[in-house]
Amino acid sequence: MSESSLRVVWVYPDLLSTYGDRGNALVVERRARQRGLGVQRIDVRSDQSVPTSGDIYLIGGGEDRPQRLAAERLRNDGGLVRAAENGAIIFSVCAGFQILGHEFINDLGEREPGLGLLDVWTVRGEGARCVGDVLADVNPQLNLPQLTGFENHQGVTHLGEGVSPLATVQVGRGNGTGDGTEGAWRDTVFGTYLHGPVMARNPAVADLLIKLALDVNALPPADTTWYDELRAERIAAARPA
Repeated sequence: MSESSLRVVWVYPDLLSTYGDRGNALVVERRARQRGLGVQRIDVRSDQSVPTSGDIYLIGGGEDRPQRLAAERLRNDGGLVRAAENGAIIFSVCAGFQILGHEFINDLGEREPGLGLLDVWTVRGEGARCVGDVLADVNPQLNLPQLTGFENHQGVTHLGEGVSPLATVQVGRGNGTGDGTEGAWRDTVFGTYLHGPVMARNPAVADLLIKLALDVNALPPADTTWYDELRAERIAAARPA
């Protein structure tokens, strides 16, 4: 990758883009441009091959049937797995997070194979859906501020030994396992249940992905006024009265 450009791949916007998750691609693009970086945004529909030359891959959430179709096509295509093997950064949300794991329960009630990029597996929860605002403290190794987001899922995602939790919930249910975990993380592959979109609420996450793609420890400062106002509003709304 050249020092002046980023290739940002938005995977299957026709299947996986609920709750405004496309906003994550917009925020990554904007945060890069604020630092004077050129950005090539590549939107890959489900009838297209996933390129293996991207730097950052973003996957959103989706309903049950589109999720199954997306998993089938990603398995058959193989491009996202090859990109991960090449060291690309992958950030996934909700249904996309489940797809990156070993398996999940599809719309037919069957166990659907995932891509195995994260050591997680998802079952269908028996109780009420996980719905509402989330506040979560990020894994200290990632050096990020508290996460704010919105969850809406029935899945319960269990973490294996090959991943670390992305965060620990203070408000909300996260992975739904009752152990306080939210999302998962291994090397350059990330998963979360948080919508919002999560990067509009948490621009530091977008900055982290850019730093990883550029292989740098810091980025030049950029204006965060709008993001800070949104974060403060949503954090205040999520905290118990």
